Amino acid sequence: MDADMTDQTNAENNAEKNADMSKTGPAGLVGVSTEPGSKKPDPIVVADNITRTFGGLTAVDVDHVEIQRGAITALIGPNGAGKTTFFNLLTGFDQPNSGSWSLEGKSLKGVAPYKVARLGMVRTFQLTKVLAKLTVIENMRLGATGQKGERFWTAPFKFLWGNQEDEVTKKADELLARFLLDKKREDFAGSLSGGQRKLLEMARALMVDPELVMLDEPMAGVNPALKQSLLGHVKSLRDEGRTVLFVEHDMDMVRDISDWVIVMAQGKIVAEGTPDSVMADQRVIDAYLGAHHDTDLSELDEEALEAEVVAEIEEEEAK
Repeated sequence: MDADMTDQTNAENNAEKNADMSKTGPAGLVGVSTEPGSKKPDPIVVADNITRTFGGLTAVDVDHVEIQRGAITALIGPNGAGKTTFFNLLTGFDQPNSGSWSLEGKSLKGVAPYKVARLGMVRTFQLTKVLAKLTVIENMRLGATGQKGERFWTAPFKFLWGNQEDEVTKKADELLARFLLDKKREDFAGSLSGGQRKLLEMARALMVDPELVMLDEPMAGVNPALKQSLLGHVKSLRDEGRTVLFVEHDMDMVRDISDWVIVMAQGKIVAEGTPDSVMADQRVIDAYLGAHHDTDLSELDEEALEAEVVAEIEEEEAK
């Protein structure tokens, strides 16, 4: 009887575990609504009523958005849509005029960027932020947190932090090998190409062991030879169970690696869904090309427009 009860308990536990796993990652996105602000079964980030204005311009006005844990989510939209500003707000590099947002249920409102990183949300930048006059390995070491050798009172005593630094260096070397930067280990970071700097920044971000990696245009300025390597590294982050949120204009990349796509236009979330569904969504087409992109001007319209322009020019000349 006891054995039967144990087997039943194990079966129930396994069923619960499998049910939880089905909610996480890309599998959890099956059947999710494609309306803006749709609920996710296992969100790692939740943001509500986020607004950011600059003078009279509203750069971000997001009612509700959720980022699915363990999946790769792309944030796309035309230039000026507010994507990078939204990134800055989530990671603490800028503060919104209103709103609340959380990581793993912990509020990030008013939290400094370095503390956000310690909580497990790290980011890269469109313009890479490597320390050019430090070597590649030194850049990597700086990415690790909680180092005793960085504290004022312990820094003079290497016996207190030497072993920890050896462990940090070992981890850094493993990441450099993974990102094919081990041969550049002792080179100054400033001597790296644009693509290599992107790789270094991504590798350095992993020194924190983050839950969520946020990439701001990872393919910007990267040559074709390194593009496939970067794509593979982004996919590997998901394979490790990490969550990825990235901003990108390269639609081929978005279609290739994304599990879910969120579209911004004029600061708002206008559409969500799988890459294929989003690319065919009329709201997305309108956001990129304008609501009347499929309406041809007639000859009469062209003549009227030309007459209007001529009238404006004559009016200016008259002044």
